[in-house]
Amino acid sequence: MEIELDSILLFLHVIGATVLLGTGAGIAFFMVMAHRTGNASLIAHVASTVVLADFLFTASAVILQPITGVALALRTGWPLGEGWIFYSLLLYGLAGVFWLPVVRIQMRLRSLAREAAAENAPLPRRYHRLYRIWFACGFPAFAAVLAIIWLMLTKPDLGRLF
Repeated sequence: MEIELDSILLFLHVIGATVLLGTGAGIAFFMVMAHRTGNASLIAHVASTVVLADFLFTASAVILQPITGVALALRTGWPLGEGWIFYSLLLYGLAGVFWLPVVRIQMRLRSLAREAAAENAPLPRRYHRLYRIWFACGFPAFAAVLAIIWLMLTKPDLGRLF
């Protein structure tokens, strides 16, 4: 049985989208739940796992998505200027604009929680300020990923932009 390249690309693209959505939701859930405890040791542990998951899973999917998406578009004859593809790419960039700072913030939250735990001290104000920024950045990034998935599934006729 021969598997077509298009099927492999589509499979990898769907897996990448699933990983982005699932890892993003999972990371957010576990960080929020850890934060709610106020326990610096627990937050440090969860943030360490979250940072690792972001590098292993999210970063891999972030790299895979444009490669498989562009390859699929070109192989199936969809021009990159097709509206739904163009807006998917635009939203992908928007998600990245929010995701990159989130990764750095998660690393900083982990460090601040580790320091507080080591000193048996409460979480510092800086931690709480960064957490609020992290939380706020998650909404547009997650919404952008949801919108991209909707565009991929429905392929609405938005015209050709170029």
